[in-house]
Amino acid sequence: QVQLVESGGGLAQAGGSLRLVCAASGLTFSNSHMGWFRQVPGKERDFVAAIRSGGTTYLRNSVQGRFTISRDNAKNTVYLQMSDLKPEDTAVYYCAASLSNTPFYYLRNQYGYWGQGTQVTVSA
Repeated sequence: QVQLVESGGGLAQAGGSLRLVCAASGLTFSNSHMGWFRQVPGKERDFVAAIRSGGTTYLRNSVQGRFTISRDNAKNTVYLQMSDLKPEDTAVYYCAASLSNTPFYYLRNQYGYWGQGTQVTVSA
């Protein structure tokens, strides 16, 4: 079955960096469109970044210039490099996979597979 396993979360100071890693299995990764979402308690899970199978990337406005999404098809892995972290980046970050070449890459319901999440905490 499809499994997405996130790692790399933790505690960082404001201005610091973290790299999240999502290892995928059970799907043809090179044909999959991958996304990162984040969620804080009591709020909806929000789009952060996406990368299409062909490599096109998308970022939410508030992380542009600070976050980068990339993928390594040879390793079935997608990354989220986060720099210049801010306290408002604190959330549980989820990796997601979509087998559909949807234009609505920013919508949760376009992704059929999810990881368990990894906590990112940024202190002021």
